[in-house]
Amino acid sequence: MLKRVEKQNLKDLKDACVLAKDTKFPSPFDSKLEFSCSARGPWNIVHTGMLIPQAHEVYVCAQSCLRGVVLTAAEMNAIDRFSNIIVRENNILEGNTEDLIVEGMGDILEKLPYTPRAILVYTSCIHHFIGCDLNLVYKRLREKYPNVEFTDCYMNPIMRKSGLTPDQLMRRQLYSLLDKQDLDSKSVNIIGNNLKTDDDSELVKIIRENGFTLREVPRTKTYDEYKEMGKAFLNITYNPAAIEAGRYLEEKLGQKHIYLPLSYGFDEIEKTLDTLCENLGIEKIDFTSNKQQALDALKKAKEVIGDTPIEIDYTLTLRPASLARLLLENGFNVISIYEDCFAGEEEEDFKWIQENYPNLKIYATVHVKMRFVNRKRDEKLLALGQKAAYFTGSNNFVNIIEGGGMYGFSGIIKLCDLMIDAFLNEKDMKKLIQFKGLGCENYETNCK
Repeated sequence: MLKRVEKQNLKDLKDACVLAKDTKFPSPFDSKLEFSCSARGPWNIVHTGMLIPQAHEVYVCAQSCLRGVVLTAAEMNAIDRFSNIIVRENNILEGNTEDLIVEGMGDILEKLPYTPRAILVYTSCIHHFIGCDLNLVYKRLREKYPNVEFTDCYMNPIMRKSGLTPDQLMRRQLYSLLDKQDLDSKSVNIIGNNLKTDDDSELVKIIRENGFTLREVPRTKTYDEYKEMGKAFLNITYNPAAIEAGRYLEEKLGQKHIYLPLSYGFDEIEKTLDTLCENLGIEKIDFTSNKQQALDALKKAKEVIGDTPIEIDYTLTLRPASLARLLLENGFNVISIYEDCFAGEEEEDFKWIQENYPNLKIYATVHVKMRFVNRKRDEKLLALGQKAAYFTGSNNFVNIIEGGGMYGFSGIIKLCDLMIDAFLNEKDMKKLIQFKGLGCENYETNCK
């Protein structure tokens, strides 16, 4: 039986907060009814699909499901690249959902003022429930409109807890329009990211300074540039949600895939960069100077921030435990991490935290009790990430997602600068975190 969750019933945060020493890795919390806080910076499938230049998105779903995706497209000023086909009750009863998609697509293409180079077709839960023949749909679309490339995308939240998540699927399908071609031994892709990798990162510098051409979807300006990604001999991922995309392209196009996980541990960073050099066929690099610069940046940040409590959440970085460990090892006062489920590569860092800081708190972000958590602190606090800022009520926060494109030792240096700035200068937290898609084309405009 459903039980109403009342604020006055919140006697404690049991099941929503646990000490590090008592935490089950990788999943500290049971999966139950969920709460979604109003920190909207992380991207969704609409934002990610829009990364392909000159492509158009078409959502095929019930009208009630359209509200969120329509608002996302409107917020990012991309409504001209967005269309929908509404599935109604009669379509289900009459069994004509295949015809609906094909005919609806024809209507859309006829009315658009331009012909898109590609169309991303997002089908929804209902198509899977009723067994819609999507293979037939795409066959008919490609035969009828040979000048447009179609690919299958999905808006099916029913798959959140089984198989590939919608996020993993979208990051994979983002590359489904690439064609098999002769591979170029001097061409490299970084794949699976919503934000472009920082030009100052060791990862990008090593690739470029050794004569390789680097491509990345967020860097492409035209559809032809996007298609050029099919010629790379090597694909690099550092986001766990993008690993499936790397495997997919390895099988489809014969491109080698290596996973170089984002990390904040010096040894792990050096190991991943050594792996990069090995796969590029170049000599290993001495990173002694890079390490010292990162240590100097950490020391400078510690001098400014002092013992101010720090809380970290998973929206800021793919590796919150790794970041927490780095900061703790350098004297910072990290008191909590907001994470519902840790990535597998976090295990070593998390065990270190359990052994050395057993009373550090781990908070859920989606547990219903978090709806009523006290979002005020009596002392100044530095929040790293939008959700940490939301749950603490702090206006002193670092406002980035997915690592902000920063990577390696240079990423640590830049993050330290952001921490100093956040500590010294308050932001309007309530205003900033409500806008979807931090870092997408019109985020800054919408925030003004």
